[in-house]
Amino acid sequence: MNTSMTKQQITAGALDKTLTYIYGEAALEMQKARYIAAIDEFNAIYGDRDISLFSVAGRSELSGNHTDHNYGCVVAASIDLDIIAVAAKRDDGVIRIKSQGFPEDVVDTSVYTAPISEKFGTSEAIIAGMAQGFVKDGYAIGGFDAYTTSNVLKGSGLSSSAAFEDMVGNILNHMYNDGRVDNVEIAKLAQYSENVFFGKPCGLMDQMACAVGGIIAIDFKDPSAPVIDKIDFDLSAAGYNLCIVDTGGNHADLTDDYASVPKEMKAVAAHFGKTVLREVDKAELIREIPALRAKVGDRAILRAMHFLAENERVASQKSALLAKDLDAFFAQVLASGRSSFCYLQNVYTTKNLTEQGLSLALCLAEGYLSGNKAAWRVHGGGFAGTTQAYVPTELVEGYRALMDGVFGEGACIVLRIRPVGAVKVF
Repeated sequence: MNTSMTKQQITAGALDKTLTYIYGEAALEMQKARYIAAIDEFNAIYGDRDISLFSVAGRSELSGNHTDHNYGCVVAASIDLDIIAVAAKRDDGVIRIKSQGFPEDVVDTSVYTAPISEKFGTSEAIIAGMAQGFVKDGYAIGGFDAYTTSNVLKGSGLSSSAAFEDMVGNILNHMYNDGRVDNVEIAKLAQYSENVFFGKPCGLMDQMACAVGGIIAIDFKDPSAPVIDKIDFDLSAAGYNLCIVDTGGNHADLTDDYASVPKEMKAVAAHFGKTVLREVDKAELIREIPALRAKVGDRAILRAMHFLAENERVASQKSALLAKDLDAFFAQVLASGRSSFCYLQNVYTTKNLTEQGLSLALCLAEGYLSGNKAAWRVHGGGFAGTTQAYVPTELVEGYRALMDGVFGEGACIVLRIRPVGAVKVF
């Protein structure tokens, strides 16, 4: 169906049921306008073609801060901020993607078939990596033109890069594989793309949460076959909003900070002849601390202790959500936040000690929310970026005003957990 006819279908309400399911009834008209605007942009760039519409969710980590890369456990959720794409097939193997606010990326998948170090950290590398991931796993690929727009803010801790990776896989899946590639597999291929072609040693949580959707508990003990459990819990119905505060920190030159966490954790594991900390016993670690202090340093030990305790917390938080016990869940959220600040040490970078926006946001959250049934913690990778809070609905506007007043209008993002991850919308 071409661009004009697709717009007519949206205006006539043909997508109302789907869009309401994905975004909620309150957001329906806004989302219809958003998709129509994206179609108009596609038409202006690529012409009036037969198109398909796609969506991939952003994600929020609910439990398990920096555990996935050492084969730990997490609880995560897809959110109602997403990347959407309008896409049309091409007859060659060229992928062209114009993302709003960025230059067009053009990748010839018949040429860009191996990692290129000069392109590490670029969108081109992600696109090429996703295509070659499909090829290595025996799936079909082909060319397409796409226009994308995203309200998953870059650097927000809501996984804009993972959502983009999953989107490339989502389009290839439905255009060339009849939708038969499972979203779990798309997430694994996205991690492959980011690790091998993009040059970032990330874990798998972000890609998995963006692709699978809803609230999910993931056990990465065997990363080639992660165990995924859906958790049926409605945070809104319980009287809470998930609030993310974007502190506006500078993300430049933080790659070494992020990379140091898995590197130091794995250095501790290597002392025991293991690859990752998931294979290390806590009592054995404590016995070896004197030797480890000389070998890897105190920070690496503290980060390892955080991992082992955080992995246990994830199990407790999963059980609490399944039992709908928010008191127990929030207690573990606060414990996770303390551990991340004190032991994982990912709340600010030592490269710029004058900038501690996350510390300030957490201090303000504690001051505003203490005495209420609520919780707060660092969110995502840390060092700069975002904090997370579970705020009673009646306190949301006051909390938003406080955070926006300090960090700027729109800094506090009030989220809804959405039921699906990577989907073909139309």
